[in-house]
Amino acid sequence: MKFLAPLVLALAAGAAAAQEPQMNLPRVKLSAGMYQIDAQVARSSEERATGLMFRKEMPQHEGMLFIFEQASQQCFWMKNTLLPLSAAFIADDGTIVNIEDMAPQSLESHCSKQPVRHVLEMNKGWFAKRGLKAGSKLTGAPFRN
Repeated sequence: MKFLAPLVLALAAGAAAAQEPQMNLPRVKLSAGMYQIDAQVARSSEERATGLMFRKEMPQHEGMLFIFEQASQQCFWMKNTLLPLSAAFIADDGTIVNIEDMAPQSLESHCSKQPVRHVLEMNKGWFAKRGLKAGSKLTGAPFRN
């Protein structure tokens, strides 16, 4: 029985740490015309799975860029995500394929309309407020311009 207590404590500590937002991922500068974006980069499957979960706020010029190894239909949901977000599904050359608005804590899937390797999440409405839509282009190191 005395071996069980440290195990329970370790599991509880792990669960608490798992509910912390990712704040220290590498960053990349992106541009959408005259608008600048400071995006955290989620490359590993673990970083992508956590994404923006547990964040309570995010500055308007910040977001998260998810980079996948190969292009495929990417689908996102908002489990444990507290902020309303907009996700831009982006082709390799930086062209936005489609944008989906996503409600917090929802299990509804939001998918790319064609295979992509990049998805950029920003605060909900960020793209619309700047007149960005499908066909608009982003520039920056991750995109082959």
